[in-house]
Amino acid sequence: MRLAAFELRNNVFVAPMAGVTDRPFRQLCKRLGAGYAVSEMAASDPRLWASEKTSRRINHEGEMEPKAVQIAGSDPQFLAQAARFNVERGAQIIDINMGCPAKKVCNVAAGSALLRDEALVRAILEAVVGAVSVPHGIPVTLKMRTGWSREHRNAVRIARLAESVGVAMLTVHGRTRADGFAGCAEYATLGEVKAAVRIPVIANGDIDSPHKAQAVLVETGADGVMIGRAAQGRPWIFREVAEFLRTGSLPAPPSVGELRAILGEHLLAHYAFYGEFIGIRTARKHLGWYVQGLPRGERFRAQMNLLQTSAEQLESVDAYLASLGSDSACLPDLNEQERLAA
Repeated sequence: MRLAAFELRNNVFVAPMAGVTDRPFRQLCKRLGAGYAVSEMAASDPRLWASEKTSRRINHEGEMEPKAVQIAGSDPQFLAQAARFNVERGAQIIDINMGCPAKKVCNVAAGSALLRDEALVRAILEAVVGAVSVPHGIPVTLKMRTGWSREHRNAVRIARLAESVGVAMLTVHGRTRADGFAGCAEYATLGEVKAAVRIPVIANGDIDSPHKAQAVLVETGADGVMIGRAAQGRPWIFREVAEFLRTGSLPAPPSVGELRAILGEHLLAHYAFYGEFIGIRTARKHLGWYVQGLPRGERFRAQMNLLQTSAEQLESVDAYLASLGSDSACLPDLNEQERLAA
């Protein structure tokens, strides 16, 4: 798949998730098969650029290309400044967040709240495209939802507007702002968006397995899929989906030995990125996701949450994995039902 000047290795993408898709996790997902990843959303307000949180979110040192930064806000000029600021620091793609349903984002008229004001949407897109695409050739992409509410689905109008001002790609989550993450994603609107524009359209929402990814691509005609929550604790889902879409075959689940290697790589990169104090605390949620559904996983998570040093965390992980069997033992096959159905 191609995005502007970038040839992506496949059409299976990592969704930007605040507090999850930091640089170490994005790198791991890319190494395990993802064709593309976008940073956590970074604030567009210049007063926040020097904050520790924003500084980390726009830190792409050593990251696999293309380096994509998502920006969030509601002021067109602030967003344009933020786009330029990130491009000056190495961003190769700028993504605009109009999809986040979180109250703290929507309460300041950002994220998916913007979908209520199509004139403001146009002003934002024109400002950002004008700031980085026209002078520097940096592609601008847009992540959005199907609308503000089920009664006000305006994704097709927003998509046409985005294409008309020069947006290079759209990602559409199959829920409205009012839906949050409740219920099931609907893909009919995504199909309508794809039919209405010529730029690439990526389907997002409830894609949690290779067969689901394939079914969504068939139903919507989308150019690719973006996976979010299903990748938490399961970064190898990207190679599973990519291989299934390419060959029709499902790869074997990871072994205990591979999980040991993945966790070791992830934790060491995580500690290096955040430092000891923050790193051991923010690693806990990732470890909880990794062991979800594994034997004695809940007990391990409860014990691990009490540990106070990275050395203790690493030792605890190693002891837990040893309890699962030899390195050649396979983890539970989360795709077993799909494998049997095939």
